[in-house]
Formats: sequence, structure tokens, C-alpha cells
Amino acid sequence: MRLLIAILTAALLAGSALPARAADDSKVKAATEQVQTGAKKIGDGEVGSGTKETAKGIGNTIVEGAKYSGAKLKDFFSRAFGS
Repeated sequence: MRLLIAILTAALLAGSALPARAADDSKVKAATEQVQTGAKKIGDGEVGSGTKETAKGIGNTIVEGAKYSGAKLKDFFSRAFGS
């Protein structure tokens, strides 16, 4: 177990020293804006449509955030282990 932790730590340090590729986070930003728009509608008294849009935006943020994180992890391990 200690060996695995040492290897992962070394890979993390080596990977962080490499230049990072720019990941596309535009979908995450768009979903976040959808949450903000829905929240503003709730504040303006449009509770029904604002709540619906906020809930959709939260769901989209979670999905797109997971995809973005997966892509970043894939890039990291590709650079670290040369796969």
C-alpha cells in the first residue's frame, strides 16, 4: 500500500511539472450560467420557472463537471505514464 501511495505521489509531482493542455470548460461554464439565470428568476418572483431552470442547470453542471474532471484525469495519467 505504501508503494502504491509513493508511486501515485511521484506521478502527481511529475505530472504537475509537465505543461498542461488547455481543457474545454465552456460547457461547465454554460451550465453554471444556467444555474445563475434560474436563481435570478427566483429572486425576481418567477419561482416556478426559476426553480426548474436552476435544477436543470445544477444537473448539467454535475454532468459536465464530471466529464471535464474525467478528461483532466485522463490527460494527467496519459502524461504521467505515457499511455
